[in-house]
Amino acid sequence: MNQSSSVRIRTKLVQSEDDQLFLCPVCCNGSLVLDRTENDENLKCRLCNARVPVVNNIPRFVPHENYASSFGYQWNIHRRTQLDSYTGLSLSRDRIFGVSGWSECLASETILEAGSGAGRFTEVLLSTGARVVSFDYSEAVEANFSNNGKNPKLSLFQGDIFRIPLRKESFDKVMCLGVLQHTPDPGAAFAALTQYVKPGGMIIIDVYRNNLASLLHWKYFLRPITKRMNQQLLYRLIEKTVPHLVGTSAFLRRNFGRVGMRLLPILQYEHWGLTPELNRQWAILDTFDMYSPAHDHPQSLPTVRKWFEEAGLSEVDVRSGPNGVVARGVKPLKQ
Repeated sequence: MNQSSSVRIRTKLVQSEDDQLFLCPVCCNGSLVLDRTENDENLKCRLCNARVPVVNNIPRFVPHENYASSFGYQWNIHRRTQLDSYTGLSLSRDRIFGVSGWSECLASETILEAGSGAGRFTEVLLSTGARVVSFDYSEAVEANFSNNGKNPKLSLFQGDIFRIPLRKESFDKVMCLGVLQHTPDPGAAFAALTQYVKPGGMIIIDVYRNNLASLLHWKYFLRPITKRMNQQLLYRLIEKTVPHLVGTSAFLRRNFGRVGMRLLPILQYEHWGLTPELNRQWAILDTFDMYSPAHDHPQSLPTVRKWFEEAGLSEVDVRSGPNGVVARGVKPLKQ
């Protein structure tokens, strides 16, 4: 059996296990089953017979072109850049467990990951033994599939955070890191996610912080131009320019701290212990990530607290964190 055949068969087995998980996006009631023909694969609704295409082993619930296309572009270029298994560091692991406080052994739990990117956090979640259902609005799902698709505990799809085709209250944990600010309406996106947390389950998020220091950043002066640029052109410009500025940015960081690093319109992370080559890759990736998204909506601490209060969550913890505002809360058990 060749590798392509084995992957397709594994996908069929995963989708069979998910029969009671995915819901039809048309009638919103029927479960979806894998339907294979000689030429293609679809998920077919048991009730209304609506079909969802399966392309490259991934169910696609959204159009090919959408507001997150820049993320698909960057993550398929930098498929491995941010993986802990690639860097040899624990940056992704530390970020997850620093925000969540979760155990690193979650073998009995099911986790929904909203906005997977190339799968840097997916890799860590799978290492806990949990069953992980992960999605992204962009074609970054293909990079995630390349990185993590062989793990039988992963179910991966391309979907919309505002119309998640899953059964509500099905997940012990819901996680959304680095995503909400890049949606058209972060508060509504958060409210949508809370519907998928089981009673007694937890949701964790982070979102860029809206304060004076964050708004006095190069990106908010340049984004009105860069977010409208052709993605390939913007990437090539950044790819050529950023490596020449990394050394100066690192020098400014070492001598003037975070203020010094902000003097140049790029990002770099030498202080994290990245090798020069890894730092170059991260600098290109995160500088592109800073300037290219269609949406960038930072939030204040009080606003995020209000989200959690309006969702009726308990044990709420909202605070400043490494990526802005970090927050977690528990859905109360039903009376």
